[in-house]
Amino acid sequence: MNHRLRQILIALDQFLNTLLGGWADETVSARAHRNGWKRTERFINWLFRDPEHCRASYESELARSQLPRAYRPP
Repeated sequence: MNHRLRQILIALDQFLNTLLGGWADETVSARAHRNGWKRTERFINWLFRDPEHCRASYESELARSQLPRAYRPP
């Protein structure tokens, strides 16, 4: 998947999360893991065919790795 498409999909995911009452800079996957929404997490993990997708998304949010390098902490 090219970088631009990936960024667009992440933006849409974060927008959906915001519409559902979540934080603007968090994905639904990360929120599901953070909140312990086990059924939602299992479904998302199944959808992505990755049993660790939500956990990895949460850890990515903590590490701020989805941000451009210029915005990441040193």
